[in-house]
Amino acid sequence: MAESLTAAVTILRNNKLKLTKQRHALLEFLLTNQGHYTDVVAVDAYMRTEFPGMSHNTVYRNLKEFEEVGIVEQNTEQERARVKYQCDFHHQHHHHFICQHCGKVIELQMCPMDFFTDQLPGAEITGHSFELYGLCAECKAAGVSDQDLVKN
Repeated sequence: MAESLTAAVTILRNNKLKLTKQRHALLEFLLTNQGHYTDVVAVDAYMRTEFPGMSHNTVYRNLKEFEEVGIVEQNTEQERARVKYQCDFHHQHHHHFICQHCGKVIELQMCPMDFFTDQLPGAEITGHSFELYGLCAECKAAGVSDQDLVKN
């Protein structure tokens, strides 16, 4: 965890963003929950508990700045914004498998874009988003069934 925090602090400094006590607390919260996406509302509630005078705008602005410099990843589920600490600072472009039972996020090591590019000769793809959903190995081994899943 200390190595990840050091990497995030370096990214902040390289992007001329100060490491305030609020940002430090936000980084620690995100690191503690790095294996899952966390609803932005829950992040906001935590930060406002830790820093009662902190505004909603400050929390959301810091999350947006963290996303812009690559410290957090954002995801939207059922129109609710969620964030998680960056999986891999060396490979910012990556995709995930998300367990629909426990919420665990597993980084995928390949991008499927070559498959689609080959099917669209002459087209210009300007962006994409790719996530897989299902049961992680632990949930499957525990006997979780598809009736127990949160549908996306």
